[in-house]
Amino acid sequence: MMARTRRSRRSYGAGEWGRNRVRVFPDPKTGLYQLEWRENGRRLSRSLKHRDWRLAKRQADAFAAGFVGPDLNGEAEAEPEPLTLDKLFEIYGEEVTPTKAEASQRSDRAATRMFLRFFGRGRSPETLSQRDWDRFIRARRSGRIGPTGRPVSDRTIEHDLKFLIAVLNWASKSRDERGELLLASNPLRGLRTPTEKNPTRVVLTEEEYRALLEVSGRVDWRFHVALVLAHETGHRIGAIRQLRFSDIDFEGGVVRWRAKHEKTGYEHRTPVTAEALAVLEEAWKRSSGHEDAPVLPAPRDGSKCAGRSLVRAWWYRAQSLAGLEAKRGRGWHSLRRKFASDLMDQPLKVLCELGGWKTAKTVLECYQRADEGQLRKALDARRRPRS
Repeated sequence: MMARTRRSRRSYGAGEWGRNRVRVFPDPKTGLYQLEWRENGRRLSRSLKHRDWRLAKRQADAFAAGFVGPDLNGEAEAEPEPLTLDKLFEIYGEEVTPTKAEASQRSDRAATRMFLRFFGRGRSPETLSQRDWDRFIRARRSGRIGPTGRPVSDRTIEHDLKFLIAVLNWASKSRDERGELLLASNPLRGLRTPTEKNPTRVVLTEEEYRALLEVSGRVDWRFHVALVLAHETGHRIGAIRQLRFSDIDFEGGVVRWRAKHEKTGYEHRTPVTAEALAVLEEAWKRSSGHEDAPVLPAPRDGSKCAGRSLVRAWWYRAQSLAGLEAKRGRGWHSLRRKFASDLMDQPLKVLCELGGWKTAKTVLECYQRADEGQLRKALDARRRPRS
């Protein structure tokens, strides 16, 4: 009689312990499934030479039941099951998503769940078409699908669809263990994503920053530290709240930004200003003194970093205390835009290194905005021929 089977994210077991226990799991280097069992007290294993999860489970069950021997009677060469969206996203999630930053990994997983619910797990990727593309846009725009259940902007829809296109493009270039492409081609190639004509990209003004800075101590000492660091370094609040003192070189005045906390997955080091060092030293005095302690500790567990919802709540409270009228788009990211605009006179290469941008195109399109004073200064500096 077969024992209860078990599946986890990493392995699948069949059979009984001490008698006919068998386990299958992916090789961490190749991704090919491995079959593992014990024989005369020795642990033996062999490669199944494929990445078909359902086939691997069937082979484990058959081997545990004694229907086949270690050679599996050639079943490893059996015709693979048709590729489904469920299987495609599973492979992408195992091989590509882990290479991205943590925030991008969370985004990938959320988008995967949404697309599988909308299109169906058993749907063949090859059958996706313009009609599916348009249906998704309408449903997402109205709020009928998505984690929040609320209508979203075209910018959000564009982000979702770019992930779907990335998965399909990857599949059209990746081969299975038999040397065949996962997808012959991307069925959605060339379709246009909706784009916002006038996206809201608020740049925090100097007056607004000073108003927030004035009330920051009344909100929380950690908010004061985070606010100054965001203003002085130009980095995302997600990277700032994950800083630990092991990332800070007080003597050299340098901060290390870890790749896993950066949206772009780009690890780099930047010098910081005296204002930034001052708040970092303030945070160090309030810390446990442990080298790996977080710069912005969570209230209930000082060994953990402050969470996203907490830093968001700090911002809203500070905005209220400062008497600033709520404005869509004015949040932590508006400080990043202020940083890029304040340093508009600097070479783009320098600005990208300081703020952690991988390409100058992103800075020019999404972050920098010239104010009237900068425009007038440029006109005054214009070269004119001598009379």
